[in-house]
Amino acid sequence: MIRQLLGRLACGAGLAALLAGCAGAPPVEVSGTNAAVQAGANAPEALLARMSLERKVAQLVMPDIGSITPDDVRQYRFGTILNGGNSGPGGDDKAPAPEWLKLADAYWEASTAPLPNGEPAIPAVWATDAVHGHANVIGATIFPHNIALGATGDTDLIRRIGAATAVEIEVTGIDWTFAPTIAVARDDRWGRTYESYSEDPALVSRLGAAMVEGLQGRMGEPGFLGAGKVAATAKHFFGDGGTAQGVDQGDVNGDLAELMAIHAAPYPAAIEAGVVSVMASFNSINGTKMHGNGPLLTGELRGNLGFEGLVVGDWNGHGQVTGCTNSDCPQALLAGLDVYMVPEDWKALHASLTAQVKDGTIPMARLDEAVLRVLRLKQQIGIFDGEVKPSARAYGGRWELLGSPEHRAIAREAVAKSQVVLKNHGVLPLKSGARIEVAGSAADNIAQQAGGWTITWQGGGDLTPADFPGATSIYGGIAAAAKAAGGQAVLAVDG
Repeated sequence: MIRQLLGRLACGAGLAALLAGCAGAPPVEVSGTNAAVQAGANAPEALLARMSLERKVAQLVMPDIGSITPDDVRQYRFGTILNGGNSGPGGDDKAPAPEWLKLADAYWEASTAPLPNGEPAIPAVWATDAVHGHANVIGATIFPHNIALGATGDTDLIRRIGAATAVEIEVTGIDWTFAPTIAVARDDRWGRTYESYSEDPALVSRLGAAMVEGLQGRMGEPGFLGAGKVAATAKHFFGDGGTAQGVDQGDVNGDLAELMAIHAAPYPAAIEAGVVSVMASFNSINGTKMHGNGPLLTGELRGNLGFEGLVVGDWNGHGQVTGCTNSDCPQALLAGLDVYMVPEDWKALHASLTAQVKDGTIPMARLDEAVLRVLRLKQQIGIFDGEVKPSARAYGGRWELLGSPEHRAIAREAVAKSQVVLKNHGVLPLKSGARIEVAGSAADNIAQQAGGWTITWQGGGDLTPADFPGATSIYGGIAAAAKAAGGQAVLAVDG
């Protein structure tokens, strides 16, 4: 079926050349003992039938850890939780890794506390932006950003990076990452160009699918979404890399078929790789915000591309839809969004969605459809398998794996393979005994070199070398190499 849908898309949107080698994907498979519980008490349909309206709505509301406590989770029973780029346990961006696992346990225990009247207590899942390693957590392995990985063109390397990242995420008790970004950046003025693998849709397709396989495992093979694997997210659907003048969250203008041929082209490969979630983009397509764009979120993504998983919103992205606010937006759910990322206004959004189902603005069938997608994601990643808290799972608290030598070796390989020499007028290799000037204000600043999504949202700030254990700046590395060869390096901050 997906093969046929992809074929129609290729003909209708001019993608034949890009998608000529794509094969259809079988239905999404589940791992471990998930298949055994499909017909039991923890089957999504069975759970849904026992849920109250308020608990159903709570499955679709994703608050940030900075605005909710375990007691809030116990009261409302949120289905999903996230930590934003500037959110750490207890409000501390630099919280040590054990604090992340401790909070994961607290949320899990709160969400699974027994409910009255036989209503199911459904574990919450926690999502994070582990976009270049589990880099929100001090001590985790930090890999190069996508712009550098794109320069390697190495799918095996990308797959190994995804696998290492998934293990480190699981060590801290988190279930789901908002990665990979499969934007096709076409204007370098876009501030998030560094999150794109390439301007070439075919290369983005290959590397994005490889990252999905690294994070989740290979669909149809043992271990898919099992221990040491996490849910992946293909993002942002679609057009984030093609906004006019590179304006972030701006408008993408043009013929829809042509836009799809460029900016939606990487999604078939991610879907075939089994990606379980897709994130809606902030941008508009020809004036319509993606979070409220039913013809694209439902018609194209589900109807033509055949995606059957969960669609999650971006940070208050629903609030940008015409007629919406952060706390009131039935339009997004009706357009095809399944989970609202609402960092702070979760209480008001929960109330408005509940009221809108009661008054018929949102059909119960649409609510149930979205809730089932959340429950199926949880089933796929094994949340219902024995209902074990994060610290008691196979990789929970295995601190020797966080930033392990093996994972750092992969990062070092990625750095080496990503280097691109445009011109070399007899400078390289550097000569023994040379005096080398290293220029630039960021040459000895590890935080700036690591970039965004590193401990904090945009990196930098008050981060110090101590926040990057075992790391070396560009200047530090060159200085050490020069000294070993009998020379020296000097730092020229002002160039």
